[in-house]
Amino acid sequence: MFHLFWYVLIGLISGVIAKDVMHVHITIFWTIVLGIIGGIIGGGVTHMFARPTNERYHPAGLIFSTLGAMLVLFICYKLNIHFPAV
Repeated sequence: MFHLFWYVLIGLISGVIAKDVMHVHITIFWTIVLGIIGGIIGGGVTHMFARPTNERYHPAGLIFSTLGAMLVLFICYKLNIHFPAV
């Protein structure tokens, strides 16, 4: 149960960082969703190249979650997809 809370927390942090870097104004719900999607993308990329040693935590989790969220925002910008604004 605690891992779900962890996903939401990391999703929130990475979503906030990504939306601030990309200068996007979206609601807190979509910020968390953006961070979780970025975490899935970032986790997939990091697991392709290096497995974590203890199988519970990957040291590049927050960094690649943020980069994945920024990639999602960039693709949405290029495809002219808009999130609900604040």
